[in-house]
Amino acid sequence: MKLTIPTWLTLLRIVLIPVLVAVFYMPSQWTNFASAFVFILAAVTDWLDGWIARRFHQYSAFGAFLDPVADKLMVAVALFLIVQGHPTPWMAFWAAVIVGREIAVSALREWMAELGQRATVKVATIGKIKTTAQMVALSCLLYSINPRYPLQPGTDIWMGVPLFHVGDWLLGGAALLTLWSGWAYLRAAWPVLRDGERNAVDSARTGGKMHGSTRE
Repeated sequence: MKLTIPTWLTLLRIVLIPVLVAVFYMPSQWTNFASAFVFILAAVTDWLDGWIARRFHQYSAFGAFLDPVADKLMVAVALFLIVQGHPTPWMAFWAAVIVGREIAVSALREWMAELGQRATVKVATIGKIKTTAQMVALSCLLYSINPRYPLQPGTDIWMGVPLFHVGDWLLGGAALLTLWSGWAYLRAAWPVLRDGERNAVDSARTGGKMHGSTRE
């Protein structure tokens, strides 16, 4: 299997996940800068690998599989760090909404792929807007949240308090957009799912009748 440049960038994004965790918990004054920088770097590689793949036609099945996995892992870990660093009910709720939706949409896409209809749930414009808001929100929150002061975000951090509020509101908006885009994907897939379920039931009934007639 040949690894393309976009795939190497995706692998780099996965390698950056433990780096993000390590720098987030370092007892230093610059950890907030480092955490935000690592996450922004990962977000840039996410954009860059897609651009290179389209511009130079460097597509691969492994890269297509790995890219969304790396994205979801990075976002989930960042959310877990943020909730641990600022354990409030609303922060936990937004994180649960985003992670839950990602799991549900991934399962939906796999189901549609089994039916040969994966293109039905391709990324839409609302999904791209959601991703942008989410990345900006997580960058602001990773910068402004210090695990040493879990209930005092922005403490001893330059511009920490206003950036925390920006990230907090954006994360809530991203969570709502997450629900909206998830509903849009489900609505687009529903006719195919309904027909597929109907065909499966008909096939099961036909198989049962054939099996019964054979026994007779």
